[in-house]
Amino acid sequence: MSQQQYGGQAVIEGVMMRGKKRIAVAVRKENGQIVLDEQPFKSITNKFKVLGMPLLRGVIALFQSLILGLQALTFSANQFSEEEEELSWFELITSMGTAFGLAILLFVVLPAGIIHLIESYISSNLILNLIEGIIKVSVLITYIVVISQLDDIERVFQYHGAEHKVIHNYESDLPLSIKNARQFSTSHPRCGTNFLLLVMIVSILLFSFFGRPSLINRVLIHIALLPVVAGVSYELIKLAGKQEAPQVVKLIAIPGLYLQKLTTAEPSDQQIEVAMKSLEAVLEEEDSNN
Repeated sequence: MSQQQYGGQAVIEGVMMRGKKRIAVAVRKENGQIVLDEQPFKSITNKFKVLGMPLLRGVIALFQSLILGLQALTFSANQFSEEEEELSWFELITSMGTAFGLAILLFVVLPAGIIHLIESYISSNLILNLIEGIIKVSVLITYIVVISQLDDIERVFQYHGAEHKVIHNYESDLPLSIKNARQFSTSHPRCGTNFLLLVMIVSILLFSFFGRPSLINRVLIHIALLPVVAGVSYELIKLAGKQEAPQVVKLIAIPGLYLQKLTTAEPSDQQIEVAMKSLEAVLEEEDSNN
């Protein structure tokens, strides 16, 4: 099994793949042509070694993924627009701030508000935290189900499946080909969907140490714990993606693999081809630098 771990993201009619030194976005245009955008990449954790420490590197990786993901989405959207737009840093920060604010509202404020309304009827803190976790997972599943009804999102989910199949193909050490990639699952243990679910599970465990704070304090504690939760979840995801991972860690990833049934779909051969082009561009550049 290949030791180097590659990751990616589905975009509009395409896939972004990322390695240690290179990022490539491949998009199939309306005329059938596949266009590539390749950029050098150097993680800030390589420049500042302290940021690469366990737990801390997970927070850094999350923000880097958000930035790179937005840039990749902008490139893919530009392939279907008459006027090419470049994402400014102001727009990037605004987009990230809006996404972060919406996430806090849906997955922190809303569950905390519901718990505040029912906590007087429940004596066990453990049960109360479990209910809060169930609310968060329910909100996530509802959100996924609702957006999956959109035609464009359905195709994004197919490209998401193509991304996973191609990464599985590479990690199996079989030659990269549509035929070989086709046989693999659309789910992957290092997927961002797994990360989201793990964030919720870890937050339940951590929050169980804080008793029954007021509504405002509950929200503030959740927000304050986000870097810790993200860091722990990242380490678990990173470990779960390794073949030699302990069985207990692999078991933790199983719920996320099932949740990916909602966020991925079987891709066409043409979609797998796009994902392969993206990964091949990253591999070619990184191999030439070794």
